[in-house]
Amino acid sequence: MSEVNSATLYIVGTPIGNLEDTTFRAIQTLQKVDLIAAEDTRHTSKLLQHFHIRTPQLSYHQHNEQSRIPELIEKLNQGKTIALVTDAGMPGISDPGYELVKACVEENISIVPIPGVTASITALCASGLPTNKFIFIGFLPTKIKLREEQLEKLSNLLETIVLYESPYRLLQTLEDLGKILGENRKIVLARELTKLHEEFWRGTVGEAVIHYQNNQPKGEFTLVITGAEPELPVLSEDTIKQELQELFAQGISRSQASRQLAQKINLSRRTIYQIALKI
Repeated sequence: MSEVNSATLYIVGTPIGNLEDTTFRAIQTLQKVDLIAAEDTRHTSKLLQHFHIRTPQLSYHQHNEQSRIPELIEKLNQGKTIALVTDAGMPGISDPGYELVKACVEENISIVPIPGVTASITALCASGLPTNKFIFIGFLPTKIKLREEQLEKLSNLLETIVLYESPYRLLQTLEDLGKILGENRKIVLARELTKLHEEFWRGTVGEAVIHYQNNQPKGEFTLVITGAEPELPVLSEDTIKQELQELFAQGISRSQASRQLAQKINLSRRTIYQIALKI
């Protein structure tokens, strides 16, 4: 890696549990910057000690961000290099890192991301649920009304939903999901990702409620939930006959045409086949 650039904020991804997931580039960057802005300096110290990194730290978290941002911006404008890290994963994802990055953009300060692990993508790619389109929510609101409003907005989305939850609120969140999204939604709960007791639980939301009523949740959870099923169109019998005739014209048999059309509309293959017999 080349030397770090002056007057630059480096957004450095850190492990979400397993220190071996730290990239060489992240280690080199943390070694060479002037200062590390850390969400929890005590937590980050363990990572720095493991890799023999002696760069000084400064706390930056949701309780001091308003006072810290001007201080960090001033240091950057003086030519200092700063690495922004969170307790786990990529800074700015469900943490106050966004505000510092936004302030740097407004000040035309150079920003360089050093990619790393993030729990949402780690859970999604191993979930076995659709990954082509998804929406990341982070943590749901704690207030009941706001939570329900958020879930109502999500209830009709076709995209896979990814969100975070603590073990203390997990059961309540699962019950809310069942009430608003439906108990039959497929869900994967990933906990302790990359750690010794990593676990993926798979089933429906209703089954998850029962499971965690009988098994106390432990560790931080990432929830991956299937999107809503698309509503299939309802066609008149005349329209169905027209669709079938077009399939017949392609040399497709009654049975194959009925099966093919049943996948597109809100009728069973048997019902469509009975209509096909009338043609």
